[in-house]
Amino acid sequence: MTMTVRERQLAVLEGRPPDRIPWVPRLEIWYTAHRLAGTLPERYRDMTLREIQRDLGVGTTARTGRVFTTRIRGVDVIERRDGLMCTTEYVTPVGTVSETSRRTPDLDRAGIQPLVVQKLLKRPEDYDVVRYLVENTEYHPCYEEFRAYDRDIGDEGLPMLSVGDVPFHHFLADLCGYEKAYLDLFDYEDKVEGLLETMTQVYRERMWPVVANSPATLILHGAHFASQTTPPSYFKRYITPYVREFVEYMHGFGKSVAQHADNDTLEILGDLAEAGYDMQECFVTAPMVPCTFRMARERWGKSMIIFGGVPSVMLEQAISDQEFEAYMDDLFRAIAPGDAFILGVADNVMPTSMISRIARITEMVEERGAYPMAA
Repeated sequence: MTMTVRERQLAVLEGRPPDRIPWVPRLEIWYTAHRLAGTLPERYRDMTLREIQRDLGVGTTARTGRVFTTRIRGVDVIERRDGLMCTTEYVTPVGTVSETSRRTPDLDRAGIQPLVVQKLLKRPEDYDVVRYLVENTEYHPCYEEFRAYDRDIGDEGLPMLSVGDVPFHHFLADLCGYEKAYLDLFDYEDKVEGLLETMTQVYRERMWPVVANSPATLILHGAHFASQTTPPSYFKRYITPYVREFVEYMHGFGKSVAQHADNDTLEILGDLAEAGYDMQECFVTAPMVPCTFRMARERWGKSMIIFGGVPSVMLEQAISDQEFEAYMDDLFRAIAPGDAFILGVADNVMPTSMISRIARITEMVEERGAYPMAA
């Protein structure tokens, strides 16, 4: 019996064999950049993204649904713009913190969000203010909105619900910046760990139940972990305990949990498994990072679902057709027989990608992707 894209993804999540491997590349950045520039191929000039995905024979990634909204009590938010710069201030009873972002013409042309150039945590006294923001954040369910989104996606994909980053990596990447964050962890360990404890408590008490009781099936919590920025020693201390508890909690409600893995993860493959993740989504591999698909599969076996397999660089003109075909041939051999795998592009089909290669991969999936695949 022929399965839909959704049924294939659900089969993979549940450890059942699909009729063929799911093929779900992320086309949003490619589409948005070309639509804004007026450079969509003639065939797709008047099509929506969903129509293009159907024409290419690929699934819909469905990553923009939500099951809650947030509101911060007792805080005045002030936004100031100066050309391409935007500064947002958060005024609280215990002090004020600010964040500055910068747009660029290139980001605007590609439809990508502005870069945050100044983080919220700049001084030791900012930690109390950010803790106030976290402590006063409310989570309000919006399940009907997600159900409507889910119905719209239908059989063409399985929504993956993003609920933000885990506390430690959110602190590193978003609140402080990697270099300063590790310096602060050395200089102000009590302040850093106090903030992390507050974040964990608030997430556990307010966010987790809303997500667990939601209609979503696949939860994305955690992103961009890397061998260099979340090395094993820090991963074990600050990420593993939190993720393990979160995953166990979500499993109790029939959910699966993924991490957005578009970084070099070679040195933390074991830590990702020990944390309990069910899936590594947008899992990037060589030649973009040292880790190959086979290395990951040998380390994880079938216990970790890999969503990826095609590094985005393989879609660029700099890679010859012969190199592309050879890479894909080797990948299909490595995938066999097709367990615990969803074929995708890591991280995105970029504006400079050759869309003809997406169509070619669809042909390969039709030719070679039936389960069980031959090695």
